[in-house]
Amino acid sequence: MIEHLTKETFQQKIFDWEKNKEWKYEGDVPAIVDFYADWCGPCKMVAPILEELATEYEGKVNIFKVDTEVEQELAAIFGIRSIPSMLFIPVDDKPQMATGALPKDSLKQIMSEVLGVA
Repeated sequence: MIEHLTKETFQQKIFDWEKNKEWKYEGDVPAIVDFYADWCGPCKMVAPILEELATEYEGKVNIFKVDTEVEQELAAIFGIRSIPSMLFIPVDDKPQMATGALPKDSLKQIMSEVLGVA
């Protein structure tokens, strides 16, 4: 299941930039954060793919969404200029950002290479 994050839940579950200067992931399994907007066509194409991945990788990867229209501060902190943008967060490493509507194969490849999830 995909959870929508607010600034507060993002700080609890992903990263609290007000508390930590350096990146410190708060989760215990890898995560993907999808920065999107309701008016964005490519975002609508990616949404069902993320739903499928959330089901396929349940318990192995947490998938979250952030509405950049509602959470503008969050989008600004991560320098989101184009959407969709996805933040891939391994448990013990720095996150990596990917932009654009990526096909499922590409997302699975990034999940394998960056998140270490098979």
